[in-house]
Amino acid sequence: MSSLASMIPDIGLSKSRTSRRPLQSPSLHPKAQSNLSMNSLLDMIDNNKDQRDKNAMSAAYNPHLGSDGVIGESLCPEKEDPYHFHIYATRHNTHITLTDPKRNPIISLSAGNIGFKHSGRKHYDSAFQLASYVMGRMQERAINKDIKALEVILRGFGAGREAVTKALLGSEGRFLRGKVIRVADATRLKFGGTRSKKPRRLG
Repeated sequence: MSSLASMIPDIGLSKSRTSRRPLQSPSLHPKAQSNLSMNSLLDMIDNNKDQRDKNAMSAAYNPHLGSDGVIGESLCPEKEDPYHFHIYATRHNTHITLTDPKRNPIISLSAGNIGFKHSGRKHYDSAFQLASYVMGRMQERAINKDIKALEVILRGFGAGREAVTKALLGSEGRFLRGKVIRVADATRLKFGGTRSKKPRRLG
């Protein structure tokens, strides 16, 4: 945590963590419990929430002069429906999909779309380059200015989960960090059903 905080000083990462997180839905999978990047994302959400609360307070109590000459109070702006940033990290590939508030896809790319082939798609570096490419495309197409709130949805526990999170917390995600309002984990868990396939044993 201390190394992440020193690398990214502008988002105000705190060193202490609290166990009460009402807005997030962390996965029940044990791999999600030891994820340092998840703590960094939660710190970022807390910082963004504090900033939004300050902005809402200043907007609510900032008097302005109306067209009829009467001084009134401006109302708080209505809550915007968030865009969704889906990160699907499998053992063999990483997929990133950006959707609008109605869940219509805007950008959908995987590591194979940017030139990685076969086993090269599953590595940390390929996922990081994919995240950088997607965020660069969003900046080029001026999508960032339309996004007022962003929800990050994680699925799977491949190497791309950590890589895309680091890209979001790094310089590549500087235009998106302040807009993240929620982090959700949509990893599917199996309850009952048919017997699972025998695990592959190597060596």
